[in-house]
Amino acid sequence: MVWRRQQVVLLSGLSGAGKSVAIKALEDLGYFCIDNLPAPLLPQTVAMLDEDGYPRVAIAIDARSALNLSSFPQHYEALVELGLDVHLLYLEANDEMLVKRFSETRRSHPLANGERTVSEAIELEREVLAYFAELSHRIDTSGLSANQLRAWVREFVALDRSKLTLVVQSFGFKHGLPLDADFVFDVRCLANPHYDPVLRPLTGKDQPVIDFLERQPQVGRYLTHVLGFLERWLPEFDRDNRSYVTVAIGCTGGQHRSVYLAEQLYKHFSKQRQVLVRHREQHG
Repeated sequence: MVWRRQQVVLLSGLSGAGKSVAIKALEDLGYFCIDNLPAPLLPQTVAMLDEDGYPRVAIAIDARSALNLSSFPQHYEALVELGLDVHLLYLEANDEMLVKRFSETRRSHPLANGERTVSEAIELEREVLAYFAELSHRIDTSGLSANQLRAWVREFVALDRSKLTLVVQSFGFKHGLPLDADFVFDVRCLANPHYDPVLRPLTGKDQPVIDFLERQPQVGRYLTHVLGFLERWLPEFDRDNRSYVTVAIGCTGGQHRSVYLAEQLYKHFSKQRQVLVRHREQHG
């Protein structure tokens, strides 16, 4: 058969991490979506949908088909070798959030089988999906709203996959470390606008906060050092054929310093690279 330049999104992740929200977002974007497909059926399913003329396909493969997941690597690699536009998206969340979500919905974990606690099932699921997670663009949904996740999925499918994507994300340490970060920079040592009552309700994207931070010599030096580090090492990721690198910038609450630094990194690197900027603690 003649393969078209079909775009295939393979979606996986931890149970309770938001796959149903992501699938719905992909449907709204015009993808033909299939949920919980056993891995051995992947090649013929993609081939059939390509033959039937579906240009965009999203397929969820996860731990509900755990017995078949061992064959996923060979089927994925076969699709890549055929020249299809195949991209992997993996959703995760911290254990505390996942346990809370299962408790609130009163659903059982698919790997619990009446023999494991939810925490034990989550640990096993991380092991089962480790190969998928390593290859994928990862999104930590621990503190995300459904609207944020939908927006991040839309950004993901719009990317040019032939280029490495730099993801710059601000966060607040008091809300936990992001699980999807490759590098984490701690900016809590810098002067904090939070202690100024006028600046407190603002964010690092507001001009008064920007002016405050740019008056601090340490902020400029910190930014210069981070830029230098990334300029030196991002080309190594290019050579390693990495698709995504996520750089997380953290302050205490994720509102001022981290947002400002993330925006500055975005402005610098977007002139030369494909860059996404995300602010985890801002839900508006």
